[in-house]
Amino acid sequence: MKNKFKIINDPVHGIITIPNALVYDIIQHRYFQRLRRISQNGLTELVYPGAQHSRFNHALGCMHLMQVAIQVLKEKGVEISEDEEKAAYIAILLHDLGHGPFSHSLEYSIIDGSHHEEVSLQLMEKLNVEFDGQLNEAIQIFKGQHPKKFLSQLVSSQLDVDRLDYLKRDSFFTGVVEGNINPERILSSLNVYENELVLDAKAIASVEKFLMARIFMYNNVYLHKTSFSAENYLIQVLRRAKELIASGEKLFATSAFSYFLEGHEKGKLSDYGLELFTNLDDSDVMSAIKEWQNHDDIILSKLAKAIVERKLPKSIILLQPFSEQEIEMEQDRIKNALNIDDASYFVQQSEIKITPYQVNKYPIKLMFKNGNVEEIIHSEQSLLREVLKQDVVKYHYHTLKVK
Repeated sequence: MKNKFKIINDPVHGIITIPNALVYDIIQHRYFQRLRRISQNGLTELVYPGAQHSRFNHALGCMHLMQVAIQVLKEKGVEISEDEEKAAYIAILLHDLGHGPFSHSLEYSIIDGSHHEEVSLQLMEKLNVEFDGQLNEAIQIFKGQHPKKFLSQLVSSQLDVDRLDYLKRDSFFTGVVEGNINPERILSSLNVYENELVLDAKAIASVEKFLMARIFMYNNVYLHKTSFSAENYLIQVLRRAKELIASGEKLFATSAFSYFLEGHEKGKLSDYGLELFTNLDDSDVMSAIKEWQNHDDIILSKLAKAIVERKLPKSIILLQPFSEQEIEMEQDRIKNALNIDDASYFVQQSEIKITPYQVNKYPIKLMFKNGNVEEIIHSEQSLLREVLKQDVVKYHYHTLKVK
């Protein structure tokens, strides 16, 4: 009989153990193996060359941190059955299963009106059929419908193991040390109060460092002006490709990618669309873009070449947006320079909003030695009470560099 209790050497967390045969079989499934070919951070590698890690790495890291969290809670007397434990591991392992090529970059560009979490759920339900209903409880946890609310909070909340892994992992691979956190210290302070996750109040410094690290990573990595421009170009090149195909043009693309470019799916995926989606990854998109560099359409070819050759637009971060008139003047300049009718592909302004803490969603609660529990933004011990209440709003602007 094959040994399925394997270990994995992870550069971020060290040794990761596969806890049971079912988890091993799920990891071996082609749906999960596809995540090896989905980049965690889109085109961030064009700014931070080390950021070439995948959703596969991240999912395994999340499962590892879930193991740490469950063990901490059990040691503190929280009742978690073996089946619930297994379900929690599967729920977090599969939480990103529905990500498409380049992750968040193309969230709504591949499939109109469908979020990756909805696709993840569809794929989990298909896996549940294949594994004879063994994922029922994991799906409950993923959907936030499990009686033990804290298990769902470990998968998705303001302080879940997903965020703990991606901050640590993305900091490691980008080299942006401001994002480095200590997940084990935070997880060691976990507890459960009235069926919800709480943290020992003495861990407040580690929690606030986590919240600040997230702000730093959004400022310096996820919304970096250059990678933001590159990912916008990625969106625009697909927009142009879809328009050309709709007008009758034939464009090079793999069969799976062609299906979505032709706009066959909107909202929840059909069974056929879901099957094609599981054959779609970064390589489909990049192989097409490489070919589109040579297309006769100047908009498509210029956008494609900019991505492949990293000839990215001039970009700036603004505290106040440019007026519509200023944007139109710049678009007119690009129209004349390239002799095109529409320059909106190359001149873009976007609002960037960073929310340090969502006041009305999954509050982070601290438990004091006297048994009192209070939300972190109401605690007198918090150094960041006012900072956490305020959204950071900026504007990203980019325009094509033309002589």
